[in-house]
Amino acid sequence: MEEPNETEGHPSSPKPEEAAAVPPGLDRPAPKTLEPATPSASAWRFRHPLFVRLGHWLNVLCLPILLMSGFQIFNAHPALYWGERSDRDRPILAMKAVRTENGEIHGVTTLFGHAFDTTGLFGVSRNEGGALDRRGFPEWMTLPTHQWLAMGRRWHFFFAWIFVINGVIFAAASLAGRHFRSDLLPRKDDLLKIGGSIRNHLLFRHPGGEEAAHYNVLQKIAYTAIVFIVAPLIVLTGLTMSPNLDAAFPGLLTLFGGRQSARTIHFIAAFTFIGYTVVHVLMVAITGLWNNLRSMITGWYLLPESGEKHEEKN
Repeated sequence: MEEPNETEGHPSSPKPEEAAAVPPGLDRPAPKTLEPATPSASAWRFRHPLFVRLGHWLNVLCLPILLMSGFQIFNAHPALYWGERSDRDRPILAMKAVRTENGEIHGVTTLFGHAFDTTGLFGVSRNEGGALDRRGFPEWMTLPTHQWLAMGRRWHFFFAWIFVINGVIFAAASLAGRHFRSDLLPRKDDLLKIGGSIRNHLLFRHPGGEEAAHYNVLQKIAYTAIVFIVAPLIVLTGLTMSPNLDAAFPGLLTLFGGRQSARTIHFIAAFTFIGYTVVHVLMVAITGLWNNLRSMITGWYLLPESGEKHEEKN
């Protein structure tokens, strides 16, 4: 029996090359299904070793307590001078209450001889009961809230020693390891980029990619100055104000030009630390709050995309 001819009445099976052919205009590959992008393993960097993270969070605990208890101690005599003795006629800074001719009490803050009305904040402020209270810093800024010098000193000295021990361990670990040389110490080529770094910060332009894994020159200068200059200055001037330690280390009084000078330097250095902290927290929020917090908890930092502001999606 003769088999039917495939060419007669029946279409022949297409050849492989014919089957692959598509009509003109439809020869483009079908679009791929878009899938949510996930960060690759190469986008993660281990940024903060354990001693950096522990030191950071201990400072977060200590600094607010030291600040508020320090204001409590300052309120015992809310004025700053230069030299060995208190010259009440020529204070550098003074917060006081002044009674006007009509009997009202105003808070007046004097800075280098210039007086400012600071009623409600410095000099005179309202206490928990709503009454006006003569004091330097208001209750909500001090620890304890009401005037209690002895307790303020206890809070201050206890957490000051935690701050000192933490700082010594951090500085020693940074110098002994690679953290200081690799991450904190500005190099010559870093200093050449300082103008561009200032401009980028003012324009809120922040690095991405591999560049974001390292501190920029402004961060290096700020961190190094705080850790190795400002913090030691706070500690040494604080020790200078202690009569017991003055007896053991009389050279401290000579170094800082007297107890009142040491107190003024202590105050200025503390507010320098406050200013640094405010800027630091602001930059953490701007450059990716969750990413920065996670890196200071776990050590791992997710690199932002290059040229774009990185935003984390929870």
